[in-house]
Amino acid sequence: MSKTCIGYAMCGSFCTFSKALAQMKKLVELDYDVLPIMSANASKTDTRFGKAKDFISQIEEITGKKIIDTITKAEPVGPKKMCDLMLVSPCTGNTLSKITLGITDTPVTMAVKSHLRILRPLLLCVATNDALGASAQNIGRLLNTKNVYFVPLSQDDPETKPNSLVSHFELIPECVKHALKGEQLQPVFR
Repeated sequence: MSKTCIGYAMCGSFCTFSKALAQMKKLVELDYDVLPIMSANASKTDTRFGKAKDFISQIEEITGKKIIDTITKAEPVGPKKMCDLMLVSPCTGNTLSKITLGITDTPVTMAVKSHLRILRPLLLCVATNDALGASAQNIGRLLNTKNVYFVPLSQDDPETKPNSLVSHFELIPECVKHALKGEQLQPVFR
């Protein structure tokens, strides 16, 4: 029997990369097969949080796989049934809006579209400063979309960033189990 495969797609919320990598490692330890996918920004941008090449090395070491980092490489995800579940962690407000509107101009959004077209679950681990602002409508739409699930969210700094929400990354393994059964872990907002 083959392992359950989790497509683990990362977008450019660089301040949450350490949390995302910790959960990626946890999923591998829980005996999931993890397929890494990165947006162009996530795979090429050096920031104060680290160098892109260092993150890529860590991800490929954790998963034992090369990263899907182009739209062309991401397109077969659905037709070849490469993943049982697609996880976008971190999912930025930009990527959230593109998923909502069906825009496929990054490796992550192409992998998501390709995966959703075969009616398999998508799990979003949101990290965005505008979740209670411009991105709120996208969260609302996706909450009402079949096969789309969210890692529960909370305000991370209500005093200085009142519109910001960040998912509870530590809940990813539990959310994966639920989403694979077609269930949303509750409550969504904590």
